[in-house]
Amino acid sequence: MGLRILLLGKNGQLGWELHRCLQPLGLVRAFDYPEIDLRDPASIRPLIREIKPEVLVNATAYTAVDRAESEDDLALQLNAEAPRVMAEECTLLNCLLIHYSTDYVFDGTKGSPYTEEDLPNPLNQYGRSKWIGEQGIQEVGGTYLIFRTAWVYSLRGESFVRKVLQWSRQQETLRVVEDQISNPTWARMLAEITALLLARYSLAELAERKGLYHLAGDGYCSRYEWARAILPLDPEPEGRLTRWLLPAKSTEFPTPARRPLFSALNCDRFVATFGLRLPPWQEALKLALDAL
Repeated sequence: MGLRILLLGKNGQLGWELHRCLQPLGLVRAFDYPEIDLRDPASIRPLIREIKPEVLVNATAYTAVDRAESEDDLALQLNAEAPRVMAEECTLLNCLLIHYSTDYVFDGTKGSPYTEEDLPNPLNQYGRSKWIGEQGIQEVGGTYLIFRTAWVYSLRGESFVRKVLQWSRQQETLRVVEDQISNPTWARMLAEITALLLARYSLAELAERKGLYHLAGDGYCSRYEWARAILPLDPEPEGRLTRWLLPAKSTEFPTPARRPLFSALNCDRFVATFGLRLPPWQEALKLALDAL
């Protein structure tokens, strides 16, 4: 029969991929707004108790980084309070909670890839809400895997890859920031490695390895370098207007939320613990754009 899995956030970039990748593992029940409304975090308790999952995969998140500066209460409800409620219910059911966090918990001043031992210091309300969410899960205890990831993209919905392809059809000269650096991570690969963990390890083995891990595309680059890799892989180059791609500084594009400049993640702990790693970001990008 396989595992009883509850997936929350099935319509997001990552959730959409997870809904497909988790299917071979057992019975997957998947929900999203309006079936669940995390503006009232406690409202998900009856659903979790009814389904009694063995694994709860939380792919919900408030991800509007700039809007979070003015909607910090909403960001806290979705990114901090709701995960804590999930952790409490999972602990009661002896259920594994898988939760995703972000490189934006860091301030970007370290100058080399962050490890799990580095102390978070978020620059914006989004990063702060995600860090409080991590802490809440850890304080509740129980069996959990928190995966900090970075620069997640897919070819559905809003993502940097989609934006670059869109901009390239609108502008002859494209200017992209060169001083923001992290790990591009294809949502499908993140979903696949999550499913692979559940297939390879028993729940007891995963409980022994519970904790916080960095899990992102292998290697890192600037947004400018990322854009420079995207354009030659455009599946419909005949529609492109862009002739020049130029580097820019973050200060040239003021935003409500400050972004960390170097927030790349070191994923060695995950590799050492589970014997798996996400492929180099360049390879994943080629596969993602081949899928269009």
